[in-house]
Amino acid sequence: MRGKHSLFYHILIFIIAQLVWLSLLGIWIYWYVSNYIVFEKVGEEVSPQLIYDVQNALPFILGLILLIGLSLITSLIFRHLNVQLRLTKLYDNFIGNVTHELKSPLSSIQLYLETLKQRDVPEDKRKEFINMMMKDADRLQDLINSILEISAQEKKKLFQDYQVFQADKLLKELIEESFNKFRVGKDSYSITGDAPCQIVAGKDAMKVVFDNLVDNAVKYSVQPAQIIVSLSCNFKKFSIQFTDFGIGIAAKEQKKIFGKFYRIYNKEIPNVKGTGLGLYRVKEIVKAHDGKINVSSEGEGTGTTFKIDLPVYTSIKKRRLKKLLKT
Repeated sequence: MRGKHSLFYHILIFIIAQLVWLSLLGIWIYWYVSNYIVFEKVGEEVSPQLIYDVQNALPFILGLILLIGLSLITSLIFRHLNVQLRLTKLYDNFIGNVTHELKSPLSSIQLYLETLKQRDVPEDKRKEFINMMMKDADRLQDLINSILEISAQEKKKLFQDYQVFQADKLLKELIEESFNKFRVGKDSYSITGDAPCQIVAGKDAMKVVFDNLVDNAVKYSVQPAQIIVSLSCNFKKFSIQFTDFGIGIAAKEQKKIFGKFYRIYNKEIPNVKGTGLGLYRVKEIVKAHDGKINVSSEGEGTGTTFKIDLPVYTSIKKRRLKKLLKT
């Protein structure tokens, strides 16, 4: 349905542009012919100092107005076309990335199953194969869930179980879980600072935020990841600074990384897997918590810092608080 509306929109813009062109051409022809006829009839009697009345100037003024209108419509067409082309390119990249992400664990599961079917595998190897298949299945499930949840989030249909939490207790717990999930050793990260304040948050949603940040830090580090997490709060906001020492982000990329399907390519790590949805999902979750996220990096090879600000419980307006806790 959306595609039909888009097609109708393009056709309508095209028709309007053609009508403007034809109108402009007709007015200029009329203006030229009418003046030519006048000069043919009374050319010898006209004073050298010609005085144009409003009626003679009107076609010229209308022509200018239509020309400006045509320019605006043309620029609108090109802008819309440029956006559509960019989205199409991002969408194609997303399809390619998702296809690869789906194919890899499926191929792995298929290989293990064929091995179990065709060979007499020892019991210890059988258990190892089953564990590997379970991990690949979980990977597939996570990918499918993330795509479905983004769709639901954009349609404002994603349910979040918002509750009041002690900020530092909840976030330290979630961050530790994320580090364990991605096998980041205790000597590779530190969590500093205290945040003795309360926040309203969806626990599962915030877990997704830190899973994505840790995953990115691990994937975009040439050496084993080193991560520093700092917590702080004041009477208005609770802040988290998540710093890694990976490949960094160029200035021109920093405004783009939260876009849907956008991925950074770096020649030092050419085979990084992903769908380009992780940071987009992070941004949307933080936004749903009435928070803000921004990124800073001094450039390539200098590491990256993500800063998340969430409102503390006492600073949220009563109407908004009631709505969050009700959901």
